[in-house]
Amino acid sequence: MAMRPDVIQELEPELESVEGDRHRSWVWHVIRGSTQAKVGLGILLFFIVLAVLAPWIEPYDVHTKVGPVYAHPSLAHPFGLDDGGIDMLSLLIHGGRTSLVVGFAATLVAMLIGGGIGILAGYFGGGTDVALMRLTDYFIVIPDLPLAIIVAAVWGASLTHLIFVISLLLWTTTARIIRAQVKSVRERVYVKRARALGASDTRIILQHVLPQIGPLLIANTVLTVAVAIFDETALAFLGLGDPTAITWGNIIEHAFLRTAISSGYWWAIIPAGLCVAIVIMGCYWFGNAIEDALNPRLGVAHLSPRHFRIRTMLVGGRADPVELASRGRR
Repeated sequence: MAMRPDVIQELEPELESVEGDRHRSWVWHVIRGSTQAKVGLGILLFFIVLAVLAPWIEPYDVHTKVGPVYAHPSLAHPFGLDDGGIDMLSLLIHGGRTSLVVGFAATLVAMLIGGGIGILAGYFGGGTDVALMRLTDYFIVIPDLPLAIIVAAVWGASLTHLIFVISLLLWTTTARIIRAQVKSVRERVYVKRARALGASDTRIILQHVLPQIGPLLIANTVLTVAVAIFDETALAFLGLGDPTAITWGNIIEHAFLRTAISSGYWWAIIPAGLCVAIVIMGCYWFGNAIEDALNPRLGVAHLSPRHFRIRTMLVGGRADPVELASRGRR
């Protein structure tokens, strides 16, 4: 039975209040109800705490030789020493701080650019949408490695330029995702009612659109952090990062160039690679849990039917040949 329009109008404020409460508490519900989210968030918080406390918890100075070259792991040096006699554990803690700063900074810039373009394109539509999406398409086809090489050659290799390159490559996906969500939100009843009452576009975007796309933007941000950290490691490994900075990518690059693996000094490269892999897995687990919460259909694929049974239909007192054939295949 359809509800009368006057009743719907009376219930709309209450429905908006309920929806607002649901969006305000969704993060806590995701973390509390998902083991995957707890593990992913725990990994991220662990490395973030290490990065914040790095100057106080590093066992040794990362610029001071404390033992022989490529010394084996021991109680004094759990991860051994590198080719310069520097403690690997101290390098990992210090390098993690720099890698996380680059990853989060590049993600922040990418989210601001991509989120802003996605909101403008999705909300205003028309010529604005076409122009911004064509700009997005042009940036999508830019190859990342040649762009990084050009930036490093023209402006010099530095962490600032590395952040610029990574953010320039990652904002396009965010722009497309946010645009699609905003195009759906702008057609909702409360948005149309606010527009009819004379609310400005800025007020509608800040009070009605942003709260609705906030969870999606956060989920995409967490996943983008993983991509940014991987890109930083890859570009630094190729020698396109700041050669004076200590990052996980630089640690791997130096170990590779100085034949650590071929000489059997696995501790000079594997711990840094594991740190990168674990952080990426943590971002993926946490972001994936948020995506499942935003779209429950992504998490119930296992409930879809895998077998279909056709009921037997008698044709002239005998079973239908189609049913018999299907039974034979089963």
